[in-house]
Formats: sequence, C-alpha cells, structure tokens
Amino acid sequence: MINIILAEDHNIVRNGIRSLLEKEPTLTVAGEAANGREALDLIASGVPVDIVLADMNMPLMTGVELIRQLKVSYPAVRVVVLSMLDHEKYVYQAFVAGASGYLLKSVTSDEMIFAIKHVALGSKYLCSQLSFTLLDRLIYAPEISMDGQQGVAFSKREIEVLQLIAEGLTNTEIAEKLFTSKRTVEGHRQNLIDKTNARNTAVLIRYAILNGVIN
Repeated sequence: MINIILAEDHNIVRNGIRSLLEKEPTLTVAGEAANGREALDLIASGVPVDIVLADMNMPLMTGVELIRQLKVSYPAVRVVVLSMLDHEKYVYQAFVAGASGYLLKSVTSDEMIFAIKHVALGSKYLCSQLSFTLLDRLIYAPEISMDGQQGVAFSKREIEVLQLIAEGLTNTEIAEKLFTSKRTVEGHRQNLIDKTNARNTAVLIRYAILNGVIN
C-alpha cells in the first residue's frame, strides 16, 4: 500500500484528486493539507506517508519550500508535484529542490496513478505532456550552443543584472536600481550574451534559469 498526503489549497481540487486516487486499491490517502506547513505537521504527528502529492503555489509554504524541508527532515518521503505551471523554470526548480515527479493538472487519472507507483519504486517521473514540450524545445530551439559552456563564470554584478533582466526591467530601470549608467548595463547585457553564446535576451534568460544562475 502506498500512503499519500495531498497538499493542495483548493478544496474542490483536493476532493477530486482524492476521489481519483481512492479508486486504486494500492493507494490510500493518509492525510490532506491546505499548504506545505500543514503537510509537515501531519508527518510530524505520525501520519504514515510514502509520497506527498503537492501543488507548487500554496499559501504559507510553497511546493518548492515543502520539498526542501522534506529533503532535510524526512528524506525517505518522495514528492510528486501536481501543478498548472508548465514552464520549464518551475519544473527545473522542483527537481533541483528534490522532487521525484512533476505532473500537470491536465494529466489523466491513469497517468497520475502510474506516476505515483513509478515514483514509489524509487524512480523519477515527468508527465508526457511536459516531456514532449521540453523535447520539442531542445530539437527546435538550437539557439544555445552548449559546447564549451561548462564552468561559465559570472560576476556578482552580472548576476544582479541578469536577475533584473529576467524580472522585465529595461536597461534604464536597471541602471537606476543599481546606481550605474545605462551604458554600463548595456555592456553587462552584451557580456552575458557573449559568454553564453545566446542569440538574444530570451535565450539568455532561459540559459540562466536552466543552469541555476538565477531563480
């Protein structure tokens, strides 16, 4: 039997997931939580758990924060993310934090159950929709050449500029925030593009996220 704790802040969604899981005889919903903090409290109280099925966006403690806490306090507990967030940034953050699976809320009940059983055996799982999306991006977005990019070093100021670019600030706004000139910011932006061999700013940001340079 696989014991599951559901961490989802929307009651209707949580009830629907529980209903689906309870149809599978090898799965049992041992507890429910409206946020990451409640999920940790359930585990601390002695509720048996093998897998936490968690949303990414929850009040008080997000999915990523919950994953990090579980890896420290309960390393044997595996986490499967169930989220509407389909951007590779969130997938990357979840797995880096220690998640064992990532599912979109659009998955079928069969795939959800398969993923949970797969993760319970010690493997990792990425839902088919995301797998094909990421594969397409690798195939059809060759703007980044990964050759020779291992060990690319960024200065503290370059990382600051990169983070602000990712937040959507213009060169002028970045210059004002960092108390420097627009020309200097333009120079940092060009250096970042040159270092990563990125064709444009969008590709630069994607590189930075995928390689953990920025959050």
